[in-house]
Amino acid sequence: EELKLKLVSSEGQTFEVEESVATNSQLIKNMVEDSGTDEEIPLPNVKSAILEKVIEYCRHLKEEAPSEIEKPLKTQVMQDIVSAWEAAFIDMEQEMLFELILAANYLDIKPLLDLSCAKVATMLKGKTPEEIRRTFNIENDFTPEEEAQIREENRWAEQD
Repeated sequence: EELKLKLVSSEGQTFEVEESVATNSQLIKNMVEDSGTDEEIPLPNVKSAILEKVIEYCRHLKEEAPSEIEKPLKTQVMQDIVSAWEAAFIDMEQEMLFELILAANYLDIKPLLDLSCAKVATMLKGKTPEEIRRTFNIENDFTPEEEAQIREENRWAEQD
């Protein structure tokens, strides 16, 4: 039977995970190489709910290699960019998505970071600055004069 690692979330919850699954994280892989597998591995930057999603994703990597994500994105439809499983997996509330990006970055799981960032990119694609502000709840702190100047300086970026 495969060796299991004990991953501990920021809330102190322990997850027993197969070594081959957990070491999809470069951070965990390095920790295991440095200090072995007997100790619990504390992940103080990762909440339990997010760690569960990370483990689900890493377990899936055993079944299916991650999709090659073409950049720039050609569409806003995740199903056209990645596998059906990945598209369904990454379909989540914005707050959880951002926490997943932070966890993927901290744990150094590149395919998960690419997938979650691609999801955010689809939320931005083809939107005006006003629509993006609404989507991500961002306050516009430019004066109309500043905004006009920025638009003028960056007009090249709006050409298709």
